[in-house]
Amino acid sequence: MSNLVIVESPAKANTIKSYLGSGYKVIASKGHIRDLPKSSLGIDVENGFAPHYINIRGKGDVIKELKKEAKNAGKIFLATDPDREGEAISWHIAGQLGIPADKACRVTFNEVTKTAVKEAIRHPRVINEDLVNSQEARRILDRLIGFSLSPILWKNIKSGLSGGRVQSAAVRIITEREAEIRAFTAQEYWTVDATLVTEDGEGLEVKLFGNKDGKIKISDEKTASEIEAKVRAGRFKAVSVRHAEKQKQPAPPFTTATLQQEASRKLGFQTQKIMKVAQELYDGLNLGAEFGGTQGLITYMRTDSQRISVSAQESAAAFIRENYGEDCLPATQRAYKTEQGAQDAHEAIRPSNVLIQPKLVRKILTSDQYRLYKLIWERFIASQMAAAVLDTVSVDFENAGYIFKAGGYTVKFRGYMSVYDNTEEDVAQDTEVNFARLPQIREGQILACRDLQSEQHFTEPPARYTEASLVKFFKENGIGRPSTYAQIIQIIISRGYVKRDGKVLVATPLGEITTSFMHTHFPEIIDYEFTADMENKLDSIESKENTIYGILSSFWEKFSAELEKASEADAKVEVKLPTEESNIPCEKCGAMMVYKNGRFGKFLACPNYPACRNTKAVDKNGSIVEKEETKPTLAGFSCELCGGEMVVRNGRYGTFYACINYPTCTFTKQKVTELAAPCPRCGSKLFARHGKSKTLFYSCEKYPDCDFSSWDMPLDEKCPDCGEMLFYRKSRRSVICKNKKCGYKSEEERTVIE
Repeated sequence: MSNLVIVESPAKANTIKSYLGSGYKVIASKGHIRDLPKSSLGIDVENGFAPHYINIRGKGDVIKELKKEAKNAGKIFLATDPDREGEAISWHIAGQLGIPADKACRVTFNEVTKTAVKEAIRHPRVINEDLVNSQEARRILDRLIGFSLSPILWKNIKSGLSGGRVQSAAVRIITEREAEIRAFTAQEYWTVDATLVTEDGEGLEVKLFGNKDGKIKISDEKTASEIEAKVRAGRFKAVSVRHAEKQKQPAPPFTTATLQQEASRKLGFQTQKIMKVAQELYDGLNLGAEFGGTQGLITYMRTDSQRISVSAQESAAAFIRENYGEDCLPATQRAYKTEQGAQDAHEAIRPSNVLIQPKLVRKILTSDQYRLYKLIWERFIASQMAAAVLDTVSVDFENAGYIFKAGGYTVKFRGYMSVYDNTEEDVAQDTEVNFARLPQIREGQILACRDLQSEQHFTEPPARYTEASLVKFFKENGIGRPSTYAQIIQIIISRGYVKRDGKVLVATPLGEITTSFMHTHFPEIIDYEFTADMENKLDSIESKENTIYGILSSFWEKFSAELEKASEADAKVEVKLPTEESNIPCEKCGAMMVYKNGRFGKFLACPNYPACRNTKAVDKNGSIVEKEETKPTLAGFSCELCGGEMVVRNGRYGTFYACINYPTCTFTKQKVTELAAPCPRCGSKLFARHGKSKTLFYSCEKYPDCDFSSWDMPLDEKCPDCGEMLFYRKSRRSVICKNKKCGYKSEEERTVIE
């Protein structure tokens, strides 16, 4: 019997399959298979916040395959992602497959390489229920908040809105920045700069710093002109020349948060794209025979840790020694301390094999994969190298009692800069002067002034957040977890609370109104300290410092009272959202159409709705998408109402027949196919039909007198009221009696006999 390995991603399944050989079968769960129901709270608040999990709609075939393969497997290994969510997915799968809680079936690996995977298979462990509990508490808490807040937001602001534990705080960050920008008053200030020339004709730029008493601020033109006049009459003398040797240490390897910040800043990637491409690099790519076939290029990309394994350090050291020389290695191997409160379950993000240099696989990878891999590879290698050594020089010039400054540096030893050079940015942030190459200057030297000018400036308002700076704020304030940052940003944009304007994020009127409402009625939910503290409490479940019930009951006691007050309050907000007018007239009434956002994205609508309901589909650039005229297919029979031809149409629930004279005649008929098998309940004919979501099912011709359908699966049980056979109605997840007159019904889930 083959052993079964269950992973989340189909791409990872293909990679691992190539490592384990014919004795193993690898299949993917494609993420979660069970979750809380979408249409109801799914949490028994009165019974210890017990969650009611159901199989996710659409995952029936996956679950069926898992059960089938597990039944024929020798051993079962659950190899979902090595984090809390992955642990929870394994726990749900184990429950579905009937794997005992004390059975060692869980395997984890930080990198998808042959060595790591085989080592993990040799050392399975039991599912860590503390990790599962920590993840479950998060899911329950987010459901309690989201499911309770949303109806109140619909009632008081606008239908279709949603609120959440982290997303509401994220919207607050951006709306507050917008308020700061509007409230900002620009302040005038002046600078005085000079261009000096040495005896050899070399020039250098100097900036006014202050006087002997310290730094001075010039706030008006008069003061600037007076200083300029005095300086023109004087001369520039070098009063201080300071040389120093400065060591620049390399940055640590990437965590999820720092990768998102750096890739956003350097590559221009959005956070969602960063995580998607990183997932591809982690799951594994076919690199060809030269690099051992299919393997993952980076370690797990959802991590707070800066820790590096000993083997990875040794591999990096050997690579650096061979390619850059012994002097590029630090005296002792570098160890980076993980921040307090961070999850240290995995290593930092690093290349799985340092010998696979980006340039060697450039032709194999996509452009995005190559650029991100190169960034990760270079950052890791640099993090294991010696510090760069800079010779810096700072010169003070005195003129008419005023001090002017200049500074510069030369690279004495490149060290890590040979791989990852961002020194100019770092040096510029460390000082108030612009660093550039300076000519040789000695104390007491007099320099001629080639140019002197004063210039007016105005202070700038605080900058709007980019995805990189927002991620930095999240990290510094403990809001959310790095693995959720990309999802948070995507949610607040898709909900219309925030919009992108180039690279920056701007709060919309809807976002500002919603934040104001939340601040009034649910101040704790959008409080940064509360959000960060709640993250720490949820993490503490993992270490058994807290329990799910303890955290949830403490929160719910206060939150439910706020919900009751908000529900009773007459807090209706008049929302007047600005409309974006197009230059396209409505062909039905002549009004200029406006852009709207719907569940499927942007579209054009007539502003005279509901009197005029004309709409047009548009693409992402706002241009009209023209519909192609197609000749209708005749059904071969006539309309029962007007005698016109019936034609085949496609609707939201599948194919159907409609009268060709629509809208004058609205007669329609469902397209059905007769089956050979009789109805098991009454013996009449069965017909195949299309239901919601275009799902094909079959039902009895005597509906509604007989409501049997393919959703009704027979159970090996008898009705407790009348003794007839019971059926499990999958579409409603309930048990019903074969005898419709009996009326027995139960919402308990049962094992289905397919």
